Amino acid sequence: MSIWIIFKIIGSLALLIYGMKVMSEALQKMAGSQLRHILGAMTTNRFTGLLTGMFVTASVQSSTATTVMTVSFVNAGLLTLAQAISVIMGANIGTTFTAWIMTLGFSFNMANLVFPAFFIALLLIYSKRHRYIGDFLFGVAFMFFAISTLGATGKEMDLSHNQAVIDFFASFDKESYLTIFSFLGLGTILTFCMQSSAALMAITMVLCSSGVLPIYMGIALVLGENIGTTITSNIAAMGANTQARRAAFAHLTFNVFGVIWVLCGFYPFIDMVCSFVGVNPHADHIDAARLSVVLAAFHTTFNVCNTAVLIWFIPQMERFVCYVIKPSNRKDEDDFRLRYIGGTSIMKTPELSVLEAQKEIQSFAERIQRMFGMVRELLGVKDEAKFNKLYTRIEKYESISDNMEIEIANYLNNVSDAHLSDDTKAKIRAMLREISEIESIGDSCYNVARTLSRKLKGKEDFTEKQYEHLHQMLELTDDALTQMNVMLTGRRDSLDVNRSFNVENEINNYRNQLRSQNINDINDHKYTYAIGTMYMDIVSECEKLGDYVVNVVEARMGTRQHTA
Repeated sequence: MSIWIIFKIIGSLALLIYGMKVMSEALQKMAGSQLRHILGAMTTNRFTGLLTGMFVTASVQSSTATTVMTVSFVNAGLLTLAQAISVIMGANIGTTFTAWIMTLGFSFNMANLVFPAFFIALLLIYSKRHRYIGDFLFGVAFMFFAISTLGATGKEMDLSHNQAVIDFFASFDKESYLTIFSFLGLGTILTFCMQSSAALMAITMVLCSSGVLPIYMGIALVLGENIGTTITSNIAAMGANTQARRAAFAHLTFNVFGVIWVLCGFYPFIDMVCSFVGVNPHADHIDAARLSVVLAAFHTTFNVCNTAVLIWFIPQMERFVCYVIKPSNRKDEDDFRLRYIGGTSIMKTPELSVLEAQKEIQSFAERIQRMFGMVRELLGVKDEAKFNKLYTRIEKYESISDNMEIEIANYLNNVSDAHLSDDTKAKIRAMLREISEIESIGDSCYNVARTLSRKLKGKEDFTEKQYEHLHQMLELTDDALTQMNVMLTGRRDSLDVNRSFNVENEINNYRNQLRSQNINDINDHKYTYAIGTMYMDIVSECEKLGDYVVNVVEARMGTRQHTA
């Protein structure tokens, strides 16, 4: 019988974790970009950031999800480190709402209520129109069903009459700090292993409600959970940039500092919390239902007090984490590296992974425009050594362009394997088209450079008039690239979509004009057919580049494919 009870507990914890995951992902899908805008817009100062973190975490029922979102926003440059710290503080308060939900589940048997919820959720899921609401309700039902099952299993185990369990916990001196440190370490390790502080909180409530685990040891486990839960965000930030790693480390610093000051006055602080809920921690018999309330009250009081102290020291925390985590020395733009995506960091929140990819595509497009700037410079270089040095850089950029397309595409394909909203799926399709077109722009830049290299190796040079026309064509093309980058940055206030199409028309018309003039100039023997061919190769490549630029703009705007 004991084996089946253990399986029941493990299964209930699995349902709890799964229910919270389904509920969190459903809310992210329902909110979509609004959730990103909430975090971005409501962090104007430390207090709005705090409230935002509380609201989002209480909604998605996962401080881990909020923290990973925050790390991803810092990684994308949408939040400053100071803003991220305030959001993380709010997330620590918001996550205490989960403990109160569990307390409700342990106090009342809600098992009968969840079955109608399952039925309604299933109908909503199959209705398709409201399937995300159905997913959310499904997750909530699973969560409450798991909590009710855990509570019932705890009573079924009847640990209060299990002498072996009682003797095991009685062997620890509850008045000793050595015991408190041992359970604190145990709570940290278990939370890291289970990747869910809610699951360990549920186990702690079962043990305390059964009367076998003294309240002091239970609270030590809760303190350990607060440290263990920060490990996930630090793992998520490992593949991110310096600021994101600092944000994750700030989360760890915040919770460790709180644990340290609570340990300094551990027993008086717990006695104070117990007095709030009318419990005497030194009494021989404590009402089981009250013990779960004590755990929830301590969790909330601890995080509220810690935030109330540290919210005034956010600038100092920022300086501390910046001192500990030094900036990366990798500043060479000629090296291949992704700035915003990489590893397994943001796979836990696929809806937000799209944001990372968008920022990476923006970085990709900016790099390509720098490559085009090198090509423009190459046109005026006469010295062979200087020419070869610049040409080698362009070759390297072309290789980087190929690698970036592959890496971003692989990342987007990994994200698309998750359950996504229709809007996000459409964005991923558009982004895959964008990176293909941007890579084609890199190919065009390289083709122009190769043509210039052929010209340098030959005995002939362009005429002064040809140089003038090429500079003008390159100027128009650079203007098109600038408009494309404005589009990708999302700066709608400075964006004129028609400008991109107008520039592309100018390039087409100018190409046609130069083509006709080139035929006449060759017939008039102003230059040879060979130099005229290289001249028109560059002009035609610029025209192709303009088409690729318009295709990127159309992909971002969600319009049809452009054809030359």
